[in-house]
Amino acid sequence: MEPFELLIVISDTFEKLKIPYFVTGSIASMTYGEPRFTNDIDMVADIKDWDIPGLIGCFPEHEYYIDSDSIDQAIRSGSQFNIIHLSSGLKIDVIIKKKTFFDNSRFSRINRLRLEEKEINFASPEDVILKKMEYYKMGGSEKHLRDITGILKVYKGNIDIKYLKHWISIFDLIEIWEAIEKRLAYSEKTQG
Repeated sequence: MEPFELLIVISDTFEKLKIPYFVTGSIASMTYGEPRFTNDIDMVADIKDWDIPGLIGCFPEHEYYIDSDSIDQAIRSGSQFNIIHLSSGLKIDVIIKKKTFFDNSRFSRINRLRLEEKEINFASPEDVILKKMEYYKMGGSEKHLRDITGILKVYKGNIDIKYLKHWISIFDLIEIWEAIEKRLAYSEKTQG
């Protein structure tokens, strides 16, 4: 199974079960920006405890690893759980929607994008950028800055800068944003 096939399986499952969701992380970065290799899918979902039996039932145990106790714990703690496609080793990180203004905002800004013949919910490019900035602040991985720069290059004038700067200020990401702006300016200067 390829990542895109697994993405279809999980999005179809959430839609069948009427679980609000969106794709974020590397897959969203590549969709909005520049391609790179990834072996996992990150999704945010508003899963409730009553959704657990239906969710487990959609993933046969001979094909997938999914654990009801892990889902229950993730719901209670507002964290995440995994679904693993056993034969390919592909992994879905399902992050539980938090009861915050930011997560409410992210869910209100979902982009429904057509990939081949399937429409799938994606986080907005601005929200992908914000989360990548947060991850960079926590761990400093250069890949987050590359992903952000890729999105900004591809989307150029289509980014809601006012929205972005609002949350950058709230999350105290101003220094990282300034570094990204310098990186983008340098990239544009060297490419023509």
